[in-house]
Amino acid sequence: MIVDLYGKKDKGLLRKVVLLSVETIIVIISAWVLFFGGFEWLAGLFGVNDVSPGNYARRVILFVFILITYFRLWITTIVLLQRQMPWEEVFSVSFAFLLYYVGFSLLGYQSSQPLHTPDVIGTIIFLLGGWLNTVGELKRYHWKKQPENKGKLYTGGYFRYAMHINYFGDILWVSGFAILTRNWYSVIIPLWLIAFFIFFNIPKLDVYLAGRYGEAFEEYRKKTKKLIPFIY
Repeated sequence: MIVDLYGKKDKGLLRKVVLLSVETIIVIISAWVLFFGGFEWLAGLFGVNDVSPGNYARRVILFVFILITYFRLWITTIVLLQRQMPWEEVFSVSFAFLLYYVGFSLLGYQSSQPLHTPDVIGTIIFLLGGWLNTVGELKRYHWKKQPENKGKLYTGGYFRYAMHINYFGDILWVSGFAILTRNWYSVIIPLWLIAFFIFFNIPKLDVYLAGRYGEAFEEYRKKTKKLIPFIY
C-alpha cells in the first residue's frame, strides 16, 4: 500500500511526539556506540573481540553531524511539516535515521585515518546539503504564509534551480556523512536514498503537484531540472 502523504493538512501532534522521541533514543544509541563501549559490545555479540577504536576526532565530528541533523529534524517536524504524517511515515523516517545515525557511527567507528582533505570535502558537502534542505524549506514556508500566495506554486528561492532541491540537499548531507566515515560500505546508504527519491518519492509528489497546480506546475516542470541543478 502506498501511503498518501501529500495534500492532507494535519498537526498530528501524537505522531510528531513519537517520531521525535524515537529520534532522541537513536541519538543516545549513537553516542553509546561512538563513545561508551557500544561498538565493542555489539562486536562481541558477533564473536569479534579484537576491536580497536579509530580516530577520536572523527568520531566527535560524526556525532556533531548527528546532532546537527537531529536539530534540523526538530525544525522540520515542529515548524515546517503541515501535512498529515501517517504512522507508516513515522516508522519509515525512524528507520531511515536509525540507518544514518547508528549506521554511519558503526561504519566510521574504526576508521583510524587522520582527518584530511576528503573529510573537509565531506564536511562541506554535509553542511551545504543541510543548508539547501532546511533553509530552502524555511523560505518556502514563509512565502506560503503570505496571504497573497495562498494556493500558489512556490518556484522561488533554491527551488528555481531544481524542483526538488530539498531532496538534493538530503542526498548531499547524507553523502557528506558517508565520506566522513572513510568506509566504502557507506556508499550504499546515499545510493539507496537516491533510488528512493527517483523511483518513489519524486514521481508520487509530482503527481500530486500536477493535480493541485495544473498548468503552473507543467510550466515549472518544463523549464526546471527535477533534482540536480543544471543536470537532472
